[in-house]
Amino acid sequence: MEGRGQRFIFYGIVAGVLAGGLCGWIFGEPMARVKFLGELFLHALFLLIVPLVFFSMIAGIASLGDVRKIGRTGGAALTYYALTTLAAVFVGLLLVNVIQPGRGFQEHAAALTDPALASRIEESMGKTPADALKDILFSIFPKNILDAAARQQILPLIVFALVFGGVLTTLGKAGKPVLDFCLGANEAVMVMVRLVMYAAPVGIFGLVAGRLGEQGGGAAVGRELAAVGWYASTVLLGLAVHALVVLPLLLYFLGRRAPHRYAAGVAPALLTAFSTASSSATLPVTIRSITERNRVRSDVATFVLPIGATVNMDGTGLYEAVAAVFIGQAFAVAAGIHIGLGGMLIIAVTATLAAIGAAGIPEAGLVTMLIVLTSVGYPQEVITAGMASILSIDWLLDRCRTTVNVWGDAVGAAVVERWAPPSSPDSEPHEAAN
Repeated sequence: MEGRGQRFIFYGIVAGVLAGGLCGWIFGEPMARVKFLGELFLHALFLLIVPLVFFSMIAGIASLGDVRKIGRTGGAALTYYALTTLAAVFVGLLLVNVIQPGRGFQEHAAALTDPALASRIEESMGKTPADALKDILFSIFPKNILDAAARQQILPLIVFALVFGGVLTTLGKAGKPVLDFCLGANEAVMVMVRLVMYAAPVGIFGLVAGRLGEQGGGAAVGRELAAVGWYASTVLLGLAVHALVVLPLLLYFLGRRAPHRYAAGVAPALLTAFSTASSSATLPVTIRSITERNRVRSDVATFVLPIGATVNMDGTGLYEAVAAVFIGQAFAVAAGIHIGLGGMLIIAVTATLAAIGAAGIPEAGLVTMLIVLTSVGYPQEVITAGMASILSIDWLLDRCRTTVNVWGDAVGAAVVERWAPPSSPDSEPHEAAN
């Protein structure tokens, strides 16, 4: 039933994009009236951000068991996955700042933005490095976590949930009722997210059709696709650099594996990831591929890969970083947004942590993107217009970033097998790469 629901969401989103584009092209300005459907959809997602972040982070930590007993293998896996996700984010930030795809979108952004918005945005993104670091530290440790949650300050909520969940796993019987409540609440929130996502086809239709209607219809479609094309190319280039350069180098030097042979062995999992757009759904195929075709020890694969499917989201983190900066560049003139060093650091940290919490969420990138955009301080008007700008291509990018996520999981298993295997192997280690 769940697989059928995911297919409905995917095909519905594609249909919503196509129908919205077609109606916006043909009917033009009158379609601006349906924009409220998209805004209502985004409001529903905004409503779920705080409980989603809090409970999903605790559930992710709880799935690892007592954090004190993770051991060398678990610690190595978590460290590796966190660092590679952060590396992917920095690759994305580097490329989006060099290519600057949002520059070509500024004319469209100006047409969508309230002219008075710039005067209502505080100048808080162009600070010195010392000020930026201080702001990040204070944002991580606010005086009141409930006040921070009410203001949708996501970064401190993520950190608090990670620490709170880790402590709960160490309390034994005393912590079990709280963990059970949080796990149950997480399941409930996930169902609510899924229910909201069933409305995604209508919401995305409203966003796309409304956006084209505001710009005057068919004449704007070509310019829209050309401008978004630079953004999509930047994301795809970043994913390619990470998947074809960064991860193979780590696989060769740390895992002592021949990258081309290892990739051939894991090809069934990569194809499954692209077709399903789900790391979790691909997990059985990934385990079978690297144990049977690449001879990774089964005890390593069955321990490390589920962790990877939960916390390792290289492609998602990279995509969110590129999208967040793209939207900032696009609305730099119209809304007075200037992303300084502090903004870049917040995007890097939040994209990495939000990606860790993205597992199990339908269309995870769409949901966690709101977390990143909110944390960097973009006004809701900019977030709505920016999301409308990138949704037309998101269904394809979602599949590409999921494939990179799974490739990163598989590489991580090889690295951990070499450097921090469990003490009781149940299979022989592989031969070193030639």
